[in-house]
Amino acid sequence: MRRVALVTGGNRGIGLAACRGLAKAGLDVVLGSREAEAGEEAARSLRDTGVHVRVLGIDVAKPLAIEHALHFLKAEKIHVDVLVNNAGVYSQEPALGDSDAAFREAWDVHVMGPLALCRALIPGMKKAKYGRVVNVSSGYGAFSEAMQGPPAYAVTKAALNALTVKIAAEAGTHVKVNSMCPGWVQTRMGGTGAPLTPEQGADTIVWLATLPEDGPTGGFYRERQVTAW
Repeated sequence: MRRVALVTGGNRGIGLAACRGLAKAGLDVVLGSREAEAGEEAARSLRDTGVHVRVLGIDVAKPLAIEHALHFLKAEKIHVDVLVNNAGVYSQEPALGDSDAAFREAWDVHVMGPLALCRALIPGMKKAKYGRVVNVSSGYGAFSEAMQGPPAYAVTKAALNALTVKIAAEAGTHVKVNSMCPGWVQTRMGGTGAPLTPEQGADTIVWLATLPEDGPTGGFYRERQVTAW
């Protein structure tokens, strides 16, 4: 029986490359997309290459949207073996600006959304005695790199890293929960001048998503190597 991977923010960039890489690794893919039309367009590009993929409309910033997505998975009897929390937002608002909007959105997308999905899906993984969770973080949220990213992005990615450690401690030995930094990638966020392709950025995602039973958990990785928090 083929394992199933859910990738949030899977309709473009690193997320789409992760969907493609996971399918190549032998998994069925559920492509999560905030906008259904964008998700279907991305799915068509995958299906044209022979990939088995379903589209799941999910806005991880909205609890009700997450609830609806989980109901869909249950109704379709889709058991998620691998969760890739990839959805992201990038605001350059200063920390001392006049609005809370950027911080609230980043917190919901980078922390509360992944937490809600982990709470919903990890119990099933534990019951099946198999699960992999990959939290797509960033060196911009690493204290070891002076958190050089924009405030809302850096702070919430650091929080996602902290969440990774705590969830890994509760998930048990059969569920591997790790964070990763894809590096500077040629995406809408990274720009065309970035040195890495989306496929190169997604490589560590695919590796962590397919770890063997004796693989690591509770770590932070870049290019398949441990990196400092």
